[in-house]
Amino acid sequence: METFFKKNQADKQLGLGILIVAIGSVFLLRNSGLDIPHWILSWHTIMLGAGLWLGYRKNYQGSSWVALTVIGAIFTLKHIVVFDFEISRITAALAFIGVGLYLILKPKRLKSVNDYTQKKTVDFSDVNN
Repeated sequence: METFFKKNQADKQLGLGILIVAIGSVFLLRNSGLDIPHWILSWHTIMLGAGLWLGYRKNYQGSSWVALTVIGAIFTLKHIVVFDFEISRITAALAFIGVGLYLILKPKRLKSVNDYTQKKTVDFSDVNN
């Protein structure tokens, strides 16, 4: 248990360190005069990153991280222009395809009756005495 706690704490420190280095690098590049797109440090990109981070922390199980990721991705894709083509034209279609793929590919857990009942063994050796 202690090893798991230490590993979990080390993962948190590593993730936080990477996040701080990435944000600092973006600020450094922007202040150096390099043209960094404004959407890199916007609320929707932060929401997208938080959703992906929560998914990573929970091994992409559950659905709470999906909502943050989808909302962040939709608003982030609206601001990205690739080769004079606005990705916002296909954002809704990409969102529906992504949610559909998630529903298709998510791990399925079928619950049986045995999951709800606890099996208890009975020891009849005391009855004969």
